Amino acid sequence: MRRLALSALLSALLACAATPAAAAFPCDELWGERNAIYKDAGYCFRTDRAIRAFGNAGCKYDDIADVPLSARQRATVADIVRQERENGCAR
Repeated sequence: MRRLALSALLSALLACAATPAAAAFPCDELWGERNAIYKDAGYCFRTDRAIRAFGNAGCKYDDIADVPLSARQRATVADIVRQERENGCAR
């Protein structure tokens, strides 16, 4: 799976958030970027889709609430979740 740089993702989110084309930002890309943050922080995925995409090698945290994220990462995840909601993405 190709991962966009977080800065590119945030730029894309901001650019399309104020336009009707916001729904055009692919749900799969948002899902991938959100979960890449959790993967990098050591989350152990539970869904088949996430395990196929990211695996669980080296994971440390079974509960997403226990995953140690920086304030910036939490803000990025919150922005992605907001965009997913606005786009009607299934979670």
